Amino acid sequence: MTSPDTAPRQTGHDRTFQVDLRGLVDLLSHHLYSSPRVYLRELLQNAVDALTARHSLEPGAAAEAFGIRLYADGDVVRVEDDGVGLTETDVHAFLATIGRSSKRAERIAEQRGDFIGQFGIGLLSCFLVADEIHVLSRSARTPDAPAVEWRGRGDGSYTVRTLPASARPDPGTTVTLTPRADAGEWTRPAQVAALARHFGSLLRHPVTVDDGKGGPATRINPEPAPWARTHPTPGARSRALAAYGKEVFGFEPLDTLDLDLPAVGLKGIACVLPEAVPTGRRHGHRVHVKGMLLSEQAEEILPDWAFFVRCVVDAESLRPTASRESLYEDDTLAAVRDALAERLRGWISRIAASDPELLARFLGAHHLAVKSLAVHDDEILRMLLPWIPFETTDGSATLDEFARKHRTVLVTSSVEEFRQVAAIASAAGLGVVNGGYTYDRELVHRLPELRPEVSVADLDPATLTAHLDPVDRETELAAAPYLALARDALAVFDCDVALRTFQPASAPALLIDSRDARHERTRSQLAREQQGGVWGDILGALRQEVPRAQLILNQLNPLVRTAAAIAEPELARTSAEALYGQAAMLSRRPLRPAETSLINRSFLDLLAHALRKDS
Repeated sequence: MTSPDTAPRQTGHDRTFQVDLRGLVDLLSHHLYSSPRVYLRELLQNAVDALTARHSLEPGAAAEAFGIRLYADGDVVRVEDDGVGLTETDVHAFLATIGRSSKRAERIAEQRGDFIGQFGIGLLSCFLVADEIHVLSRSARTPDAPAVEWRGRGDGSYTVRTLPASARPDPGTTVTLTPRADAGEWTRPAQVAALARHFGSLLRHPVTVDDGKGGPATRINPEPAPWARTHPTPGARSRALAAYGKEVFGFEPLDTLDLDLPAVGLKGIACVLPEAVPTGRRHGHRVHVKGMLLSEQAEEILPDWAFFVRCVVDAESLRPTASRESLYEDDTLAAVRDALAERLRGWISRIAASDPELLARFLGAHHLAVKSLAVHDDEILRMLLPWIPFETTDGSATLDEFARKHRTVLVTSSVEEFRQVAAIASAAGLGVVNGGYTYDRELVHRLPELRPEVSVADLDPATLTAHLDPVDRETELAAAPYLALARDALAVFDCDVALRTFQPASAPALLIDSRDARHERTRSQLAREQQGGVWGDILGALRQEVPRAQLILNQLNPLVRTAAAIAEPELARTSAEALYGQAAMLSRRPLRPAETSLINRSFLDLLAHALRKDS
């Protein structure tokens, strides 16, 4: 048996949810729509869908036979279309019911590829700017259909009336809004015209705007989309598309390329940015769906690496999200993204093969984007690696040029490491590439795939020191006391000191100290400080033989020869510290506080010594 406490309670009559329309509109305005301006887009969208349905009823009618007319005079905003219109049943199903399906709605959903709207909440956006919506409609499905009037109010109430056909002689729908006083920003005549151009400039049906001043209505989309227009020559077409790109995006494109994917009904252009963009920054793209502007910031239409272009596209098969301000991520969008990426690869291939001047300008601005693509794309790697400039010991050069002179290519792991060794490596005849910039090290290591005769290796201190000439035994013995004092002075930095000869002779010393070595010494120091504790045991277990930095003094440099002959111990120590500090600064790596202190102290000590000597 079921105890009284757990027995199911008897329910009363089923009840329906009560919708607070004001609360729903507030939800739409704060969480679904980005701005109240979308009300006009939703009205245009409904009109376009009605025209699409009208053309399905009358397929022989010319595209210009039916249109959309907007009127705004400051007191009302009116949108009138020659679409399929609504019956009284349609009015109850679509305008007076929120979230309920109907048989006709289901049929439309099945055919939604022909329509922009899918969610049945667009008309509610009008309550963002008005407290009352007036709809007058007459259906084209029945020749003698009466006109139907619907009035909806922001408090959730509405009325429906059937009127004589003479109330609206022709099929279609007229939506009239009486704006609230606080909505003037979005309902002024000039603003209505601007919003109509913004959202509807590529619509395929004629759209006109009347500002209520008695003049002729203005057509906001007098021409087809720029890529659909005919031009006398390819050059004229290219210039026209570039001018459109500048009008839309505000920059003169480096080049424009057509985007055409017939399988999804997508057409448009990509405009190549004339200047580099910050790493990782993605520009939004201007996406239209069936001519209606969906978004100006659609990032998802292209892959991440394609941040060197901005696109304007119009698509038939892409699905908008509920807000109709971005694209729904599905298999179709993924396929479109891949296909557009292939178009961009094709453009790069074409200019690499036929337009070296444009290629050089493109790489000068967007080498980082190309490098990011070449790291993972074998085709782009083969096409463009020979053209991409790198920082090398021979100056700025392509890897193709560099590999002709150096069969063994060494690559550094950081910019500071390259700057430490560049001058000495160049004088020693070593071919070193700066691998410290994003993607460069990975690309250099892929060079043997294109040039099998070339070997690539990471530069390590042993490789460089092996190319520095040793001094003769007599010189080494004479300098031994100085070297011992120098090692003692620099022991605090875990730095060894050696004497070699290398070019250029103007360089007194070379500090070889990799980032990994510095990290290992820092960990070792931490282990010593934590000795005996839990962290000390852990770090001690990880500790390896601590790598040391190397200060290599150049025997060919007159200053070094003079320093090595100093008999006064303190002065010899100070000179070694000064040489270390100068080499550390030339390495261009961040100085530790102890090194900064050493540089200041050694400079002041040498200055004091010089002043005492002169006095």
